[in-house]
Amino acid sequence: MPIVAVDDTDSRERGMCTTYVATRVAERLADAGGRVQRRLLVRLNPAVKHKTRGNAAVALHVTGVDAETAATTAVETVEEFAAASDPRTSPGVVVADRDVAGDPFDPTGSPIPDAVAAFARRALRERLTVAEAVELADEHGFRHAAIGSAGGASETAAVAGRGRIGALAAVGAPAAFDEWTFERISYRALDRCGTPRDVDVESAFAAAESGYPTVWDTVDRETGTPVCVPNAPGPILYGIRGDDAGACREVAAAIDGETVDRAATFLTNQGTDAHLAPGRIGNLRDGAGYRVAGTVASAPETKRGGHVHLDVAGDRDGADTDSRDPLRVVAFAPTGRFRDRVRALRPGDRVTLCGEHEVRPEVDGPESTLKLEKFAVRDLVRTAPAVPACPDCGRSMSSAGSGQGYRCRDCGTSAPGKVEEPIERDLDIGWYEVPPSARRHVAKPLVRGGFDAPVHPER
Repeated sequence: MPIVAVDDTDSRERGMCTTYVATRVAERLADAGGRVQRRLLVRLNPAVKHKTRGNAAVALHVTGVDAETAATTAVETVEEFAAASDPRTSPGVVVADRDVAGDPFDPTGSPIPDAVAAFARRALRERLTVAEAVELADEHGFRHAAIGSAGGASETAAVAGRGRIGALAAVGAPAAFDEWTFERISYRALDRCGTPRDVDVESAFAAAESGYPTVWDTVDRETGTPVCVPNAPGPILYGIRGDDAGACREVAAAIDGETVDRAATFLTNQGTDAHLAPGRIGNLRDGAGYRVAGTVASAPETKRGGHVHLDVAGDRDGADTDSRDPLRVVAFAPTGRFRDRVRALRPGDRVTLCGEHEVRPEVDGPESTLKLEKFAVRDLVRTAPAVPACPDCGRSMSSAGSGQGYRCRDCGTSAPGKVEEPIERDLDIGWYEVPPSARRHVAKPLVRGGFDAPVHPER
């Protein structure tokens, strides 16, 4: 009763989709007498450079066939459908002969080895190697295969079958993560791939409204974009995400458009923030997702391209960070109206930040940047220094000279220095997020709840 996992079967330019390939594997396993108990769609580290947009692997929990039959079926199907002619595509298959008839999600009795579960957790936050995946798979007797030429003579043993990294992570995912959501994916006929998708946008918005908030990130109401409909030239027609499988199926069924060729429901780690780890400003690795705390240290600045930058300093007396060097934080132009939330921050505001950390080489030394996905306002600066007003006439006082305070020219009254006056703020305490059209697959929407402060969801 094996776990059959595949990854890296798609191409940025040539299309295809790992969930589609896995769906075809599931169909052929059924033809061989198997029964797919569950389908797992596992999002991996979004910072990996060679990924396609989603960086997803898929695992099938199968009963009724042996591991050898499952492996042969998976390899043959991947060979047929994967976009292996793309030199950047490097498909891999892993088959673990483990009994999944029970509950593989139970950490006290899962059939998945602890080391494989640990590998899956690392795959969300680190950049792993094929060699490490192969060694671990061999150690536990898992079957695995590298498929396709993936660049022919330019391919090396170090990257051949790179998809085995994600496939092994998908095997370990049930024992690695404790929060899961669903996605119902509807596919178009393969001969329509590369042509414009025919999806009725009005029906998508109506269906999204009927399913919200159980079903989320179906559309972006501010931009009028049906987020569920991808732009890539692959076989997915639309994907509906939510916290209940039945609700996802209902929303999908309510969308009008071209004929759905086949469909499948996946259990996923999407919308869970599984990629984020607690971090400290000044002690962050490149290519990993973090949640860090600090104090805004500079006024937000909108730079070329519409990207908004600001610096956040570590709290010297706090437990979350110990660095005096500020962290550069960026809200990129595609995050749209979210940038207005970032622009509303002021030096002195206390915040919690979530996003991917990147270290870029610069002339003056490496620059540490956090690509912002969401943030929480913990405390707002409510006053600002202002020139005092004369208590007699109400007019603004004038400087009396360096270090001599202020004086009213008409009344002769004086004040020792500036005073603190209340200021209007366009932010409230709580969490803010990028809109659905800019959200990463694994990032948790605020509407899902479970956050430690009030939330201001984007729809």
